[in-house]
Amino acid sequence: MSSTLIDGFGRKVDYLRLSVTDRCNFRCIYCMSEDMTFLPQEHILSLEEIQRCAELFVANGVRKIRLTGGEPLNRKGIVGLCEKISATPGLKELVMTTNGSQLTKYARPLAAAGVQRLNISLDSLCPKKFKAMTRVGELQHVLDGIQAARQAGFKNVKLNCVVIQGLNDDEVLALTDYAINHQLDITFIEEMPLGNVGRSRATSLFSSDKVRTRLAQHYALLDSTESSGGPARYLRLRDHSATRIGFISPHSHNFCSTCNRVRITVEGKLLLCLGNEHSLDLLTLLRRYPADNAPILERIHSALYNKPEKHHFNSEGEVQILRFMNASGG
Repeated sequence: MSSTLIDGFGRKVDYLRLSVTDRCNFRCIYCMSEDMTFLPQEHILSLEEIQRCAELFVANGVRKIRLTGGEPLNRKGIVGLCEKISATPGLKELVMTTNGSQLTKYARPLAAAGVQRLNISLDSLCPKKFKAMTRVGELQHVLDGIQAARQAGFKNVKLNCVVIQGLNDDEVLALTDYAINHQLDITFIEEMPLGNVGRSRATSLFSSDKVRTRLAQHYALLDSTESSGGPARYLRLRDHSATRIGFISPHSHNFCSTCNRVRITVEGKLLLCLGNEHSLDLLTLLRRYPADNAPILERIHSALYNKPEKHHFNSEGEVQILRFMNASGG
């Protein structure tokens, strides 16, 4: 069996996004409904099963793992799990996406456990708007968490901002200024039509092109060929070299031709594409073959052959995938 994971279109899979929980202490309006029902414990991957997945994929060519949720810091035992995964032979980079609200407690332990980079969600710098977008979150907790991450020695901290027209698109410049002032990177993300979040997305899409146009009115933009190993495309600011501006544009600039990643949800589904329902039930396989990876790897290779060429998000932005973003894994 090949030690490299290749899909049916010849794309090499070397990046795994691994969800450790569907639970979150926020209820972000683009991620989940206000009244969520979370999975019972017996239906989710154990810490040992998550570690086994990490080891299996790294042994077969994955070099970057991103831990996601929900909110990964809500998972009991997360620091110990990070320590074990980071020690996996062959893994080059362990990173995490978090809402940042618990980093005052966890930033230093995560750095010590081998997490190399953090992506921190920050959609608004206005406390009232931040609470409206997260439904329950306190902005200051996240701002304190960002500073805790910097003080813990993380050299690469990136802010993630989902831009929603009429809600926070007027903060593109303020958020960029914040990133510049704190020498952080920032990525602006087009909202994805995953899950019925209780509102129409038909008029809320604010494209990456619109973000770039707004930035260009205030900054000298420099195109860049840099890559962080994921879907973001970057540019630089001529007068602020410490900050990169990223764009994740599933609607306006489809990045599927270079897709190098798969996701494992907390319920053990191998998602071959965020914008499709194709998946492989790894949880059942892990429990059927507790000491034998060969049949699991065989099924993974077969599934990858059927990885879709691309997603097809429509221009209206309405729900096309029923699962919520928190169930998909960040």
